[in-house]
Amino acid sequence: MTRTARIDRETSESKVLVELNIDGEGRADISTGVGFYDHMLNALAKHALLDLHVNTVGDLEIDAHHTVEDTAIGIGQALKEALGDKRGIRRFGDATVPLDEALVHCTVDLSGRPYCVHTGEPDGQVYAIIGGDYAGSLTQHVFETLAFNAAICVHIRVLSGRDPHHIVEAQFKAFARALRAAAELDPRQPGIPSTKGAL
Repeated sequence: MTRTARIDRETSESKVLVELNIDGEGRADISTGVGFYDHMLNALAKHALLDLHVNTVGDLEIDAHHTVEDTAIGIGQALKEALGDKRGIRRFGDATVPLDEALVHCTVDLSGRPYCVHTGEPDGQVYAIIGGDYAGSLTQHVFETLAFNAAICVHIRVLSGRDPHHIVEAQFKAFARALRAAAELDPRQPGIPSTKGAL
């Protein structure tokens, strides 16, 4: 079974190419024009063991919002396509990840139902500007967008943190580890892991 996808998406605001292999080795080739976001997507690929190629050209002369959002749409759509009917997966994944003073807990259910609960960021995190063009408010939006387009349920809780960079990076790493666990094939469960018979 090959769990790969390619998404080529173009609007008046951006052009996004995403190639994804769920059963990869964590190789990443990321270019969005938003340096900090590239760093986060590299971390996502490394810790989820995804092979991930992303090339986005967006309207950065306006700001980073469209570029970040549209890339998240592409990655979410690629995850949904690559997961297929989800036969044989573990379905649920859970991870708690520290990064120095930051600590983040994430749970993922590859449920077929989009939902995102995102809590715990400290006051002021949404106003932080990281790397010159990544607004802290984008992080929740990325995970909401990924969840909606991948049709998965994501719960992220920031348990502690002070440094804006660490707070965001711990979230991406926790999501990556939870996704990796959920998407992993379960040798004891060859069918669909749902009493409904479909996800």
